Amino acid sequence: MIVAPTTSRTTTAPQVLARCRALVGPALVRAVDRLHPWVGEMAAYSFGWCESGGAPTGHPGGKGIRQALAVLAAEAAGAPAQAGVEAAVAVELVHAFSLLHDDIMDGDAARRGRPAVWKAYGTGPAVLAGDALYALAVETLAASPAGPEALRLLATALGDLVSGQADDLLFAARPWTGPERVRPEEYRTMAEHKTGALLGCAASLGAVFAGAPPETVTALDRAGRHLGIAFQIVDAVLGIWGDPAVTGKPAHGDLRERKKSLPVLAALDTPGPTAARLAAFLQSAGAADEAGARRAAALIDEAGGRAAALAEAADHIASVERVLGGIPLAAAAAGELRVLMDYMGDREV
Repeated sequence: MIVAPTTSRTTTAPQVLARCRALVGPALVRAVDRLHPWVGEMAAYSFGWCESGGAPTGHPGGKGIRQALAVLAAEAAGAPAQAGVEAAVAVELVHAFSLLHDDIMDGDAARRGRPAVWKAYGTGPAVLAGDALYALAVETLAASPAGPEALRLLATALGDLVSGQADDLLFAARPWTGPERVRPEEYRTMAEHKTGALLGCAASLGAVFAGAPPETVTALDRAGRHLGIAFQIVDAVLGIWGDPAVTGKPAHGDLRERKKSLPVLAALDTPGPTAARLAAFLQSAGAADEAGARRAAALIDEAGGRAAALAEAADHIASVERVLGGIPLAAAAAGELRVLMDYMGDREV
């Protein structure tokens, strides 16, 4: 069982993420340097290391959550942090690959405040760069002593990720009401596959590289999947009510894009006149502009969709705590895992 260290909660999530990025960063750069120069430039651009054309930049990349999970899981399983670096590199490469392809599929022209790779370089080149990142991740794991088991975990996660993305794309064409509507339980499955699978893979790969027993590997995968559902739900809440200065996304953006996120689905599933008014409004043309999006957000809140979504995210974070509490983990690293997971499930909402 975890023995919570007295100092773990004084470490902040940004500090944990910065430590793990500093550890993994050089290995990630070395991996990307093995790519074809043009493809490597696109990969470097996606990580925020350069501008289009290759000029160095200080543009911030992602937070590095998945690589941090791999490093912390290796430490929690009793190994030094370095043991999780290869796993962290592979997971970060896969995550970048998925973002490149997702931006194309979703038609998202910007990522982290600048043009997405497909807008900067073209759709075909962006697909090629994504494929290269995926191949590099497979090569990284295959060359490790944990190769067969690591590749099995990655293949499972990627299969789930594809299923989750497929469901997310199909949700857009389904009606808001009636027997063909998207139900909250379908959203949960989508969120586990699209987001949770790779988070679970990150944690379980770190444990595998640390030589952890199978039950620990399985438990950390399960914890990551619960975390992914919570993360996706909080993202959905931020996509409606988040402060653009904090999220970097326009206010009510998800509503203007007509996304069937959990706050909306939970509100529509609530009996009463407010849900009926919300359904009628979402089916009208008025919900697509900013004034309409504000009206829809108010109806979702009034129907209880926001509260229901946040309560469910909290339930999944509690499930993470239960899973972590049921396996033997090194106390200090387990404490940092909890700090990171709490941060992911309790952002500015």
